[in-house]
Amino acid sequence: FLIISGSAIAQPADTTKAAVSGAVSVTNNGISLVPTFNLGKPAAVFDLSVSKKRFSFEPQFAFSFQEAKPWYFIFWLRYKVIETPKFKLRAGFHPGFVFSTSNLTNNSVTSEYFTTARYFVGELAPSYAVSNKASIGLYYLQSHGFNSDLKVLHFVGLNASFQNIGLGSGYALKAIPQLYYLKMDEKQGTYLTSTVILTRKNFPLAISSVVNQKIKSEIPSKDFVWNISLLYLF
Repeated sequence: FLIISGSAIAQPADTTKAAVSGAVSVTNNGISLVPTFNLGKPAAVFDLSVSKKRFSFEPQFAFSFQEAKPWYFIFWLRYKVIETPKFKLRAGFHPGFVFSTSNLTNNSVTSEYFTTARYFVGELAPSYAVSNKASIGLYYLQSHGFNSDLKVLHFVGLNASFQNIGLGSGYALKAIPQLYYLKMDEKQGTYLTSTVILTRKNFPLAISSVVNQKIKSEIPSKDFVWNISLLYLF
């Protein structure tokens, strides 16, 4: 969603019409909304944003690219609580569904079946513009799991955004570093992550990369995770 909000080519703002934007991305390694976790294989992600005034609906559909199976579906509803030139505050929530496959053996016959974990997630995201190209912010996310081993997740991030960094010939770079704390039930950890996006003016394709480095954590995960993605923006 950071990629869409910073790079997508949206329709002109209109008080009577909804603005529509989105992105389709293909990546060598799917990384989730919480970058501690990754699919570990290529993924395709479809994003859509439909907004009018201060409200927006932003569904996201992620699939395992090789297996052509769903990975997760989320349906964000967001509201701009405060919108000034310097300070912004966004609030949102979504129902989410994470899909996985399991093998069940019955009478020596092994069958594969889908399981779906359901989550209800809320967020708060204040940010302050230091200049027209840089801002700092906080991000808080809380997730409650249903029919899932994970019951409660807390995510607190301190982030910065540097955008429209000119590289010449119409190319621009956006960088979003973030230091975050993650607590999952009784386990916790701290991490450093960053998203970098390369775009070209009036060109629908972009390249992005996400890296995530564990600092100290009790949560089982890889110490270092990265990906590179090709995006089509509309």
